[in-house]
Amino acid sequence: MAAAAPPPPPTPAPEPAMGPPEDSPVGHPMFARIRLATPSDVPHIHKMIHQMAVFERLTHLCSATENSLSSTLFSPTTKPFHSFTIFLLEVSPNPFTDSVITDPSFTPVVKVVHLDLPIDDPEKETFTTNAVNDVSVAGFVLFFPNYSTFLAKPGFYIEDLFVRDCFRRKGFGKMLLSTVAKQAVKMGYGRVEWVVLDWNVNAIKFYEEMGAKILHEWRVCRLTGDALEAYDSSNSSETYHCARSS
Repeated sequence: MAAAAPPPPPTPAPEPAMGPPEDSPVGHPMFARIRLATPSDVPHIHKMIHQMAVFERLTHLCSATENSLSSTLFSPTTKPFHSFTIFLLEVSPNPFTDSVITDPSFTPVVKVVHLDLPIDDPEKETFTTNAVNDVSVAGFVLFFPNYSTFLAKPGFYIEDLFVRDCFRRKGFGKMLLSTVAKQAVKMGYGRVEWVVLDWNVNAIKFYEEMGAKILHEWRVCRLTGDALEAYDSSNSSETYHCARSS
């Protein structure tokens, strides 16, 4: 009988792959910043308002111009968080190097978002705010104070929250809404509220995931246009009579 063949030599263990640790972020980093808007941002804000009107199918109601926005949102009497306030969302593939603290009451919020794929922005040149650092506007939120008599506290009412189409579903809307909510908490305010179109199921789901309660029992009432102008006292000849009963 032939002798058994010797066992093969042990296979050397594979070399460990040299790469980032498991908990290291991968993908394409995008730097996001939320700052207070300034008058120079009005052209970008106006363009986004029009895009929002197109999305909501309400362009026939949108008559805002750059001049009217400038005069009402950035008048000498407006003060951030005590009047109309806009947070602007900027994005860049590079870290922000410029200082944008325009008011001591708010420090810009900066976050790094790691994306699986880079974002193709077809309107990048239109919304660029800093060509040197490749910074562009991606969205905004406009809000102002209101008041709750039940809570006996002020609050914030969000008029508009908008993220440009190519930047949606990346967490930027959550970043904008969270920044408003954090500012409300910082100021001791009692609530933040807004309205949503009933057909916008994606927005409704997003707001519910953020912890918002959809108030189905409430309806928005509005006086505007001719109905509001009818209350112009200078053109009104209406008189009121009070009849005394005997």
